[in-house]
Amino acid sequence: MIMKMMYVYILECADGSYYTGVTNNTEIRLAQHNEGIDKNCYTYERRPVKMVFCEWYTDPLQAIAFEKKIKGWTRKKKEALINERWDLLPELSKNKQGNALLRQAQDDNAQKKKNKKYENI
Repeated sequence: MIMKMMYVYILECADGSYYTGVTNNTEIRLAQHNEGIDKNCYTYERRPVKMVFCEWYTDPLQAIAFEKKIKGWTRKKKEALINERWDLLPELSKNKQGNALLRQAQDDNAQKKKNKKYENI
């Protein structure tokens, strides 16, 4: 059985933003981003781009799952990954979860106030 390698990569764009993707050939994919083949691609207006992170997988489903996970991360968490600061990832995750929980609590509280307002009508 031939194993096909899949790569999860992060590009740093000319405007300083990050783009995360998955491919089976990083050299070709990087060249495609820099050539601007697809005008609808996020990186098209942000060229040139450079690869700042790459990790390989033998299971394409794991690669796709990790790509999707990274896309949901904050900029700080992506930068910790890029800089191999594995020690920061748990704390940055807690902060994001804490912020998400705080936002949810605020939303719930606002909804309760709204519902209470309509109960008095």
